[in-house]
Amino acid sequence: MTGLSEIKAAARKAAFVRRRAAHEANDGAPAGRLSEVLAGYRGAVVAGYMPIRTEIDPLPAMAEAAAHGPVCVPVIMGEGQALKFSRWTPGCAMRDGPFGARIPEVDDFVTPEILIVPLVAFDRVGGRLGYGGGFYDRTLEGLRAGGATLAIGFAYSAQEATSLPLEQTDQPLDMIVTEADVIVVPRA
Repeated sequence: MTGLSEIKAAARKAAFVRRRAAHEANDGAPAGRLSEVLAGYRGAVVAGYMPIRTEIDPLPAMAEAAAHGPVCVPVIMGEGQALKFSRWTPGCAMRDGPFGARIPEVDDFVTPEILIVPLVAFDRVGGRLGYGGGFYDRTLEGLRAGGATLAIGFAYSAQEATSLPLEQTDQPLDMIVTEADVIVVPRA
């Protein structure tokens, strides 16, 4: 690793420490603000995610959204590929997917209009630091090329960074929702 790769690795390491501390201090109801945001988009196809490790849990908000429209979760198709999204409902049969995330037992792929995006760190101008696989960047780029797509980063407020080491291929977030705040990213 050299240059930007080392800087990103150091930023991830620091962000994981902040996220773990926030997760351990979690009061058990961090998805309330996310539910409020999603209520304004009833009927839209929403992509959530199945939380792993110390990720903030979007499942309560996803369950509420599922009462008003389709909800799906990401399925990793392979290294270097964009994600696909399989329809999810609360209580549906699940199986193990790559990296420990659960995915629906039966694939029923849909195209989301709104993505709830997990992350390691974010900044207030829509920058997002993920795990480094580029899955969401490739996916957002492809979805945005085909039409309007809203990317909502979901994180603990402690995951905020003053600046992030970003590359040309990093896709910006349109909004960040934390347990304490909703940050709408202004676009030029």
